[in-house]
Amino acid sequence: MAKLGNGSTLNSNLAAMLTAEDIAPGDDVSYEMCKLIYAYHPLGGKMVDKSIGLAMSQRREIIIPDSPDERLREAFERKWAEIRADEKIASVVRLAKIYGASALVCGEEGKDTMTPLDFGNLDETKLFFNALDPMNIAGSLVTSQDPNSPDFQAPALVTVQSKQYHPSRTRLFFNEAPIYILFNNSSYGYAGRSVYQRAFFPLKSYIQTLIANDLVARKAGVLIARMESSGSIADRIQATVMNWKRDIVKESQNNNIISISPNESVESLNLMNVDGAISVARKHILEDIASACAMPSKLLTEETYAEGFGEGTEDAKNVIRYIENERRNMEPLYRFFDRIVMRLAWTPEFFEALRNNDKDYEGTDYVTEFSRWANAFEARWPSMLIEPESQKAEKIERTMRIVSEFFDRVAPNIPQQQKAGMIAWMSDAVNAQKDLFPSPLNLDIEAIADYTPPAAAPSPVQASES
Repeated sequence: MAKLGNGSTLNSNLAAMLTAEDIAPGDDVSYEMCKLIYAYHPLGGKMVDKSIGLAMSQRREIIIPDSPDERLREAFERKWAEIRADEKIASVVRLAKIYGASALVCGEEGKDTMTPLDFGNLDETKLFFNALDPMNIAGSLVTSQDPNSPDFQAPALVTVQSKQYHPSRTRLFFNEAPIYILFNNSSYGYAGRSVYQRAFFPLKSYIQTLIANDLVARKAGVLIARMESSGSIADRIQATVMNWKRDIVKESQNNNIISISPNESVESLNLMNVDGAISVARKHILEDIASACAMPSKLLTEETYAEGFGEGTEDAKNVIRYIENERRNMEPLYRFFDRIVMRLAWTPEFFEALRNNDKDYEGTDYVTEFSRWANAFEARWPSMLIEPESQKAEKIERTMRIVSEFFDRVAPNIPQQQKAGMIAWMSDAVNAQKDLFPSPLNLDIEAIADYTPPAAAPSPVQASES
């Protein structure tokens, strides 16, 4: 326990551990150490949460072709927010990065956890989702290390306090792939590794830079007063005068005036060389930590990009590639929730309301339509490389010009039904530009296909010849 100035105490387990002399490169990190680093180390949270926050900073684009796209999307996103799916996914990924492994479990009130998840009746049950760390699922991650076994290094059933969960209710998530016969103390099993594993030693070094910064901050306000000595033998009056002069220097502030003799001076402590050494060491330590956890160093250093984040610089592209890889790693969790949320959002009641409002669904059944929607469901991540508005406008203008020129060349020489198909294609191209045209263009393509243009009236020359 470290003593504070006001007499209270502060738990300094992290500082005591990370400043220990026997910590060496390659040392293992325990479950408890990972928890302390995440909770108290200045970089612990950033190493875990920075990439998750960036990866999930944009919403996925939900696309369901050949369907009432907008209504299906609204129902899906409403239910997604209701069960807090984003929050659960972020928690699972966060725990895996901290400890090396985590699990997502789906339970139902009043049902045994080993009962398979009945996707056909999810809307009639009360579901709950929990993100669990290795302490909660201890024993589940001691996977088979027999290379001849069919479940070699495959996750077993998730067990939580002696309760097993059916595989349809769980998703295990590892940070990095497990390595053969390598037991990780942070995950209590042959599983992934914590982001702090390789960075353990430079994380210790970073604490040393904080201590050095504190020492420099304490010394930065030190003033050195060069005063004339009163001789080898000073009486009480002269000693009192010297103390009085020191108090005057100590208490002087802006707009104060003090007088000293020509042979005396007051200077600040020279810390010029210390500043350069600490800055260089700190920069290199941050780069070592970023390299150890395979993330771009700019995410840790918070340096600004030479050009905007959307300008396509190499630094920005490296960050974008890193974030896109994070999104790919999250895909199994998103697919797990996608399947559940579709069932919760597109219920038989929802289908009946849709059929009552849309004559295209008359004579269809719920099971067939749901299967068609689920098979056509697609979720895309928008690009992290955001184009400037000027480039967006140029791209839209170029696209519309190409569409218009193509129609002008082809339409006069094709039958009316094919021309109607081209008009539908142009309508889709216009409706895709939602920034320019908020209201969709709705055309009756069947009426256009059946339309017969009036015959062109003869010119005066043709009429006189006839």
